[in-house]
Amino acid sequence: MPVSKCGHDVSLSTLHRHLRVFMPNSDRSRTPSRLALAIASAALMSGSLGVSAQTTTKPAPPAAVPVATPDLARALPDFSALVEQAGPAVVNIRTSEKVKAANPQVDEQMRELLRRFGIPVPPQRRTPPGATPAPAPDDDEDDDAPQRRGLGSGFVIGADGFVMTNAHVVDDADEVMVTLTDKREFKAKVVGLDRRTDVAVLKIEASNLPLLRMGDVGKLKVGEWVMAIGSPFGFDNTVTAGIVSAKARDTGDLLPLIQTDVAINPGNSGGPLLNLRGEVVGINSQIYSQSGGFMGISFAIPIDEAMRVADQLRASGRVTRGMLGVYPDDVSKEVAEAIGLGKPQGALISRITPAGPGEKAGLQLGDVITKFDGKTVEKAVDLRRLAAATKPGTKVPLQVFRRGAYKDLVATLDALPDDRTPAAPEAETPAATGAQAWGLTVSELSEAQRKELKVDGGLRIDTAEGPAARAGLKAGDVILSANNAEVKTIKQFQAALAKVEKGKSLQMLVRRGEVATYVVIKPGKG
Repeated sequence: MPVSKCGHDVSLSTLHRHLRVFMPNSDRSRTPSRLALAIASAALMSGSLGVSAQTTTKPAPPAAVPVATPDLARALPDFSALVEQAGPAVVNIRTSEKVKAANPQVDEQMRELLRRFGIPVPPQRRTPPGATPAPAPDDDEDDDAPQRRGLGSGFVIGADGFVMTNAHVVDDADEVMVTLTDKREFKAKVVGLDRRTDVAVLKIEASNLPLLRMGDVGKLKVGEWVMAIGSPFGFDNTVTAGIVSAKARDTGDLLPLIQTDVAINPGNSGGPLLNLRGEVVGINSQIYSQSGGFMGISFAIPIDEAMRVADQLRASGRVTRGMLGVYPDDVSKEVAEAIGLGKPQGALISRITPAGPGEKAGLQLGDVITKFDGKTVEKAVDLRRLAAATKPGTKVPLQVFRRGAYKDLVATLDALPDDRTPAAPEAETPAATGAQAWGLTVSELSEAQRKELKVDGGLRIDTAEGPAARAGLKAGDVILSANNAEVKTIKQFQAALAKVEKGKSLQMLVRRGEVATYVVIKPGKG
């Protein structure tokens, strides 16, 4: 069988015969080496082994390396025009926060709490004999206190100086500085922030600022190219690109997030995610990481949801949401089959807030809400989002599956306790806002819950954020007393909180499961 290459036909016997010319006698009985084969092949191809001129032709010149054509270049996305267009509207954000000294008495209470949980406690630094203890610094007078600094990104949403970013970028900050691409720097005021959606609005004293166009998230497709601009690690106006990996990821309680593979790192938070038309489709907010850096999975807040929050923050500094007063769970396939629902859908009611909208509407434990205001409820998070997006005081029709049959109810929503911003004066004094200032929302125990826990009273923690979360509290914990005062009702709890002096800690007796322990919550923003 002939071997064909570059227009030459040479028989295998001819190749082997000429191959022996290049091999020592001792090697002729062996399998031809790769080098010998290569040399023989090259010689045959060039006609140097005496191959008849009738069977050879002049070798063709080597093929030229292909050069990218304009059509090929056009097939790849070019982000340069988008960067020129969008870049001037993206800002760099720097924050600083005074690191406040801890109260020695509070520290000792926390040390005792750690000992109870079996956590090793380092030895306490003590004053040498005869020395005068250093006085505790006054936060109002300590201008030389250490500073905790942060970095983030943002973008202009109002030509008159309104800037959008993430709430976690500016939360707890004592000073926020915004730098534009033309190097102008402004001290920013936090108009409002919403921790539940991680959206914040800032205001700087500037005018005629460049704006970004808002895109339609509904038209965003998985696989579509997107671009991010931000300040990762402080490198301002850094551009990264990728594709939309998924939509409506349930990593946020109130928002379905956009998943991308765009490189997002610390400092990118708050920057815009843009499509190829230069429109903002999201705010870069989170990364999935085991190292603290980018690992190929990033999340952005959909811009339509973010703008709804931003509009409320600009108008009143806070966000108002509806609340049904129930605690929903997903319906498993086994439960759906057992109760005759057919398929796993809807929100299964596992707890009901006493005297709340759900109880007043006639909801019962074990009900499955399948429709809310005419919209299908596929899972528990859908119910929470639909209720939160509805104005308090609205009458909402509910479709409920109960004991094998559907039932129609009507509920009038209450207001979900708002998430006060650091800019709100009343948020600075815990006694003024009650439980919310400590990061707590609570509800009274029902008679059945008191019997189950074998207690006379107490308050169930519904959410624990900010100071409460940092103290280790969780939803489901039960508060038995506050500052040594027994609490059985919300009114008693608010009365106990009102007696807490500004800047002092809150001590509570908390039960988790069968174990009760004292917890100390330090005051602070968020």
